[in-house]
Amino acid sequence: MRFVDEFRDADKARALASKIAGLCEPGRRYKFMEVCGGHTHTIYKHGLEDYLPEQVQLVHGPGCPVCVIPMGRVDDAIHIARQPDVLMTSFGDMMRVPGSGGNFFDSNAEGTSIRMVYSPLDSLKLARQHPDRQVVFMAIGFETTAPSTAMTLLRAAAEGLENFSVFANHVTIVPAIKAILDSPDLRLDGFIGPGHVSTVIGCRPYEFIASVYGKPVVVSGFEPLDILQSIYMLMLQLHEDRAVVENQYSRVVPWDGNPVALRVINQTMQLRPYFEWRGLGFISHSALRIRDEYASFDAETRFSVPGVRVADPKACQCGEVLKGVLKPWECKVFGTACTPETPIGTCMVSPEGACAAYYNFGRFSRKRVQEVSIG
Repeated sequence: MRFVDEFRDADKARALASKIAGLCEPGRRYKFMEVCGGHTHTIYKHGLEDYLPEQVQLVHGPGCPVCVIPMGRVDDAIHIARQPDVLMTSFGDMMRVPGSGGNFFDSNAEGTSIRMVYSPLDSLKLARQHPDRQVVFMAIGFETTAPSTAMTLLRAAAEGLENFSVFANHVTIVPAIKAILDSPDLRLDGFIGPGHVSTVIGCRPYEFIASVYGKPVVVSGFEPLDILQSIYMLMLQLHEDRAVVENQYSRVVPWDGNPVALRVINQTMQLRPYFEWRGLGFISHSALRIRDEYASFDAETRFSVPGVRVADPKACQCGEVLKGVLKPWECKVFGTACTPETPIGTCMVSPEGACAAYYNFGRFSRKRVQEVSIG
């Protein structure tokens, strides 16, 4: 396939759906987790669940980097931004993530200076333009975005910039998947592996899922036919009583990952002993911090950070959604008190969040409202 529309061919989708249905055993139900929020967005934008037999259910995982940031880390960032002469920068989808006292926009209304940037290099540029201010970049994301932060740290060190630092909130995907596998709340038959993360780390890190837990994994692309083919590959493994890691997204994902990206991450960052995830609690070795060699660029070293744990609002059930225990429409405030305009939880903030995907594509209940043709 060479063009995007080839990955969205309805006839090919129906053919794959027929193959999936043909592999379903009578009386058996199948539950697969799409780890990445980008997959969730594709599934509901294109109505892929309607192509699948009722026996096959898709549940959502913690693959949205904004969604897993706990409220306490938002509060920490606002605390740093309130220090004298500090200019905080962040990606756009973090600007509306609620902390215990509001989001970044609310904080700006109270006098802080938190700007949206498209790249950590934009923050570096601001540091050069404002030598009289401390510019702090709030780094978020899985291993996908960690290389850009690492390269920015290396450039800042090479230039000797003394007014630039990073508030690191990069998380790692494999410990989160292990935490889900060890959870008693959910029983899964397999995983649709994340495509973007895998372009950096490759497929090999998922092998423990198959070898230790006996669950098949298929790393998938993000087009509709990518996901349907990945589900077919999972079903075929189960039909043949196999559990291995397969790479459906081989046109982009190398099996061993990107060695240059992995090298710069390892050069500038290391695993934290533990890190709190929204909905999953504290997970050991599940996030990155800046290495001691680059401590002068670590905002947590440069500034005093409270590090107070903040409980999520009682009405919000983002944690259960992130673990795949609940569908978004099963949350009591979904689509009423919690909307993209007035989000209570992070899953409604980010475009990759499961709640935002359901809301934006009209999935307010178990059954989809059938479209009415006019003519």
